[in-house]
Amino acid sequence: MMDGLYRYHGTEKLRCGYTTGTCAAAAAGAAAVYLLTGKAPAEISVTLPGGEQLLLPVIEPVSDGSSAGCGIIKHSGDDPDMTDGITVRAQVSRQDKGITIRGGEGIGRVTKPGLDQPVGAWAINSVPRRMISDMLTETAGRLGYSGGFLVELSIPGGEALAAKTYNPHMGILGGLSIIGTTGIVEPMSTRALIETIRAEASMHRAQGERLLLLTVGNYSEQFVRMAMPIAEERTVTCSNYIGEALDIGISLGFEQILLIGHAGKLVKLGAGIMNTHSAQADGRMETLVTCGLLAGCDVQTLRQIPDCVTVDAALDILEAAGMLKPTMDLLMQRIACHLQKRTRGAVPTEAVLFTFREGRCFMTSGAAAMLSQI
Repeated sequence: MMDGLYRYHGTEKLRCGYTTGTCAAAAAGAAAVYLLTGKAPAEISVTLPGGEQLLLPVIEPVSDGSSAGCGIIKHSGDDPDMTDGITVRAQVSRQDKGITIRGGEGIGRVTKPGLDQPVGAWAINSVPRRMISDMLTETAGRLGYSGGFLVELSIPGGEALAAKTYNPHMGILGGLSIIGTTGIVEPMSTRALIETIRAEASMHRAQGERLLLLTVGNYSEQFVRMAMPIAEERTVTCSNYIGEALDIGISLGFEQILLIGHAGKLVKLGAGIMNTHSAQADGRMETLVTCGLLAGCDVQTLRQIPDCVTVDAALDILEAAGMLKPTMDLLMQRIACHLQKRTRGAVPTEAVLFTFREGRCFMTSGAAAMLSQI
């Protein structure tokens, strides 16, 4: 474990963990030591990309004389990661020169362009590949070995676990990915989520898509599946990180961006809130009250809105007063303005808000044209 390495999330002090890439490098290093010395180490030191050193326990060493294998248990610290506790194994054998890294049981293959590795390659990302190579080069030099290595990585049970992740949606089939840029799993990390958005958007851009179709979660995906199933495979889920997703879309060269989300989330955009997580900001009712007031709604009606628990309930009140359409027209204008501020007008950016109740749907002025393209 990584004793002493923590991150603060609000007032909580949370333990960090380590990535599948770190586990793969450590397992490969331990297996190489076992192969070259005939003795399996009980623990192995691995250097992370940032220079930190980790000492990890080695499990289940096996050897048949011509190759050696070792495992490392992945720990995610206090991060809610479904890969916590998996075993990453490396089987290492000699070869004449160079270092060859391939996948085995439970490691996925890339089937769509735009990810870290090319189509057809094992889903072992570039930083873990470099960590493994550095680990084996150092081990060979320290033990006086001048030949090369063949490394096969595996994760027992990885294929079944991968089916529960975003891997199939992103075009990684047959198993899990060996990933990590820092080697560290930061608890409650937004960076990991944002990099997932970038990876998924990159895949769509590499397939030639010019319009980035963003959804914010399960409700959005359900809406797309019901209203326009032809677009289901085109969506990129950005969760609450709308601002970062817009930035990613621009950086990747998308020519248009369309955001689809439930009104309970996207109403917040009318106040310029680009991270819609409730822990960051709410402002839903305040935004609706402001738009209703500017649209000419009477004060008695507006006074009922702050007591509403849901946006649907607030919209019911506005509809009963005959003020739903003018209020939402103004809200959509404000949302369009804030989206353009975030993107600095770099690309046309539109939004669709919906509720399942009463089948309500509201759009910014250019959203219908984008929908027609899809």
